[in-house]
Amino acid sequence: MTTQFRFPGFIDVHVHFRDPGVPEAETTASGLAAARRGGFAAVVTMPNTAPACDSPELIAYQRKAAECGRPEVVLLPSACITKGRRGEEVADLESLAAAGAAFFTDDGSYVAADRVMEEAMKRAAALGMVVCQHALPKTDGVIRDCALARRLGLRTVPASAEADAIRRDLSLCRATGCRLHVQHISTAEGVELVRNARREGLPVTAEATPHHLLLTCDDLAADDANFKMAPPLGTREDRAELRKAVKEGLLMFATDHAPHPAAAKSGGFAAAANGIVGLETAIPITYGVMVEEEGMPVERWAAAWHDMPLSILPPGACEGLCETAVETGEPHVVDLGSFATLSRNCPYGGMKFSCWPVAGSVKSHP
Repeated sequence: MTTQFRFPGFIDVHVHFRDPGVPEAETTASGLAAARRGGFAAVVTMPNTAPACDSPELIAYQRKAAECGRPEVVLLPSACITKGRRGEEVADLESLAAAGAAFFTDDGSYVAADRVMEEAMKRAAALGMVVCQHALPKTDGVIRDCALARRLGLRTVPASAEADAIRRDLSLCRATGCRLHVQHISTAEGVELVRNARREGLPVTAEATPHHLLLTCDDLAADDANFKMAPPLGTREDRAELRKAVKEGLLMFATDHAPHPAAAKSGGFAAAANGIVGLETAIPITYGVMVEEEGMPVERWAAAWHDMPLSILPPGACEGLCETAVETGEPHVVDLGSFATLSRNCPYGGMKFSCWPVAGSVKSHP
């Protein structure tokens, strides 16, 4: 027996389309096709393109490219915090906001200089815009400490690195009043810092990815770069805290969809690029983890894909958004060969999930 649900359109506030830059990994058209197939009505693209999206012209480029893609999926470009994502000088946030930037982020790079981040947050606050931070300082680590890391002699990333980054940004949030969004949170300590900041009344939000909610470093058995991402997978204890935080409404969902050509993921943990594709599996995974395993009410699960993401976007950014429909019932196998994305860097092939977007479900309300 199958059951179908219809919701306000799901929004993914964290995707990488590699356009401009690496079209063999993803174009705007293929990324939007993957979003539609995955059940999403809107996506926010990250600015770590080549060149980085630090000018109104590059925002316009992405919007124009989207016009040739899937008009039923809204594309909202985010813009850089700093020029060229180099962390040295704040970008022209005012002109980027006027051009339609969804929010500001140097995703993939942590803005380490206190002075630069404070200036950016003061200016973003004056604009009423959100600053999103990739809460992982630059590191040569490739994995969290676990049995596989020790067996292979891999450099590790301590959980404290994320916590230290969040702690610094919360102090600047407190000082500037700027709305702060923590991207792809991955540790129990990071979750607790965000929880305490919310109790304090700070304007802070955060997101969890499907892969951090499903997988852990404790379960890794092979040197397979399809399990390498930044931040790296956490422990079982981290995963439990992330799930708890999603269930209580502290964290929203976001995929961090990160396509790469096959060659970029062929070197194992030590040499491969970070990231996996996730647009076409995010709904099945988060439903399976949070609704079926954790008992999260389906309406609150849907809110973590719509209401909460909408809260960090500019007013009116998603007006007229299409709706999303999902169907639950007989489990279906993840078939990487059927993906609309151009890349296949994904660890989910062969896994089974019982909730899937309804084909063609991203469409306008009647």
